[in-house]
Amino acid sequence: MKLYDFTQQTSSENPNMLRKQVAEVLKPSKKVADSDAEIQESSDLELVNAIIKQVRLEGDVALKRLSVQYDGYSKDSFLVSEDDFDAAELFVTESLKTVIEEAKANIEAYHKHQVTADWSFSPKEGVCLGQRIKPIRRVGLYIPGGKAAYPSTVLMNGIPALIAGVEEIAIFTPPSADGKVNPLVLYAARQLGISEVYALGGAQAIAAAAYGTDEIPAVDKIVGPGNRYVTLAKKLVFGDVAIDMIAGPSEVLIVADLGANPKWIAADLLAQAEHDEDAALYLVTTAQNLPLQVANALENQLKTLPKANIARKAIQNNCHVFLVDTLEKGLKIANCIAPEHLELMVENPQLALESIEQAGSVFLGAYTPEALGDYIAGTNHTLPTSGTARFSSPLGVYDFIKRPSFLSYSKEALIAAANAVTTFAEAEGLEAHKRSVEIRLYKLN
Repeated sequence: MKLYDFTQQTSSENPNMLRKQVAEVLKPSKKVADSDAEIQESSDLELVNAIIKQVRLEGDVALKRLSVQYDGYSKDSFLVSEDDFDAAELFVTESLKTVIEEAKANIEAYHKHQVTADWSFSPKEGVCLGQRIKPIRRVGLYIPGGKAAYPSTVLMNGIPALIAGVEEIAIFTPPSADGKVNPLVLYAARQLGISEVYALGGAQAIAAAAYGTDEIPAVDKIVGPGNRYVTLAKKLVFGDVAIDMIAGPSEVLIVADLGANPKWIAADLLAQAEHDEDAALYLVTTAQNLPLQVANALENQLKTLPKANIARKAIQNNCHVFLVDTLEKGLKIANCIAPEHLELMVENPQLALESIEQAGSVFLGAYTPEALGDYIAGTNHTLPTSGTARFSSPLGVYDFIKRPSFLSYSKEALIAAANAVTTFAEAEGLEAHKRSVEIRLYKLN
C-alpha cells in the first residue's frame, strides 16, 4: 500500500489543479507500469497483427491451425452443437439456475429503462427533422473462458443487445483443452435464446468476428472483455467494425469516513485484487487511523484467500491510499481518478453522490458491495476503466443501436432556405453544392 497525505494539500476550486496533484503522486508507479506495458505491447502487437492477417487471408484454415498452436485443441467446426447445449443443461445445478434466472430478470428490468424511441419535430412550415432508432444488425459477444467461466458476462452483454433489438448475436468464447465450451456459459446463452456460439477465443476469434470466414459470418460490432491479445485485436480491427471499449485492469475506489468498517473495506479491495495482479485499488479517507486498520485486515483476510498470490501482488504494487482532511476533497480526488467502481462508504452516501461526476458505477453505502453489481443487482458490470469514465459509460442498450437522422423540405421550404445554403457553399468553395439547390429552383441546365 502507498499512502499519500493530502491533508496539507490546498483543495483548489480548479479541478484541473487537483487532478494534476493526484497525477503527480501516482506518476512513479504508473510510469513503471506504462513502461513495462509499452515494451510488452510492442511485441504482442506484432503477434496479434500477424494472427489477424492469417485469418483474413486463410479464413477457417488459419483458425484451425491457430487453435492447435495457441490453445491445444483441434475442431472440424467451431460452432457449438445442440447436443453440447443439452449436456450443459444437465451440468448446471438447480440453485445456480435459479440465481441465473434472478440475475436475468434484474438485468432486463434495469436495461429496459434505457430504451429510446424515434422522434421528429417541425421547426417551421414545410420542414420536418427527426431521428430514428435502429438496432445494429449483427453483434459478436466475446466471453472470456478457458480456465474460468463467466455466465454473468453472457447476461451483461447479451441482454442489452436483445432489448435493443439486435437481430443476430454470436458468442465467441475459448474452450477448455478438450475443445468444449464451459456449460455455464452455454446455459446462460440458451436462457437468452442465443444458439450461435463458437468455441473460439483469443485474437483469432476477434479477427474471425470482424472479417468473417466461410463458417463464421462477420459481425458489425464486437463487445466484451478479454486478455491483452483480445484487447489488442479489438484495437486493430476497430474501424472495420465497431467495438465497445478498450478495457484495462479492474479497479475500485472506496471513499470512507470515520464510521467505515476496515474489515469490509479490505474485503472489497480484495474482491478487485483477486481479478488481476494489475488491478488498481484506491482508498480515500478522512479517518487518520483507517489506513493501518485496513492494512491489518488485508493481511488477515489474505491468509485464507484462494487467490492470495494474485491479490497480494495487486495490493503491494497498485493499492493507493489518500488521506484527506475533508470529505469534499476526497470526492474531488475520486472525480480526478474516475474509477471503474466507486464505493461511497460514508455517513450520507446519497448526498455524496451529488458531487460525483466521473465514475463507471457508484455503490452507495456500507451494505452495497461491488460484487452486487458484478452479478445480481441489474446494473451492467462492463464498465469503463483506466480513467475513461471521464468520457465513457457502462455498456447498455445504447451501445447496440444506431441513430440515423432524417429531414424533409417542401419546395417552399427549400426556396426559403436557398440563400443560406448557397451562401455557405460559396464561402466554402463548393460550387456543386450551390448548384444542387439552384437547379431545383431556377431550371438550370
